[in-house]
Amino acid sequence: MTVQIVCLMIAAVLPYAMAGASVPFRNRQFGKVDIEHPRVQGEKLVDAGARAWGAQSNAWEALIVFGLANLTAMVAGADPSGMWSIAAPLWVVARIGHGVFYIRGQARLRVACFVVGIVMSLWIFSLALVAA
Repeated sequence: MTVQIVCLMIAAVLPYAMAGASVPFRNRQFGKVDIEHPRVQGEKLVDAGARAWGAQSNAWEALIVFGLANLTAMVAGADPSGMWSIAAPLWVVARIGHGVFYIRGQARLRVACFVVGIVMSLWIFSLALVAA
């Protein structure tokens, strides 16, 4: 179960990493990070900054699906040393790639990583179904 816990921990940190990635773009575009109204400022970002903001939002959404998939697999009694231990790290790699490609504006690679991430979450859900 250690692999899955580490993957969940990384998944929980990814949205914060994407938020941090927007800081240089905020500084460049606005001169500083607005700690009073960070969401308002985030919505005004352009180019790579806007993509970093989008990557953060998408990372939160993906975390929910991945978290639920893992919780379901755990409750259902899926074998943590089986295929689940492959699907979870593949999700992490895909989601890190998604964030990087999102910020860099490489849409096709971003979409490919998004698809891999969704497929891994669905795979984990299917492992839960088999175990139930």
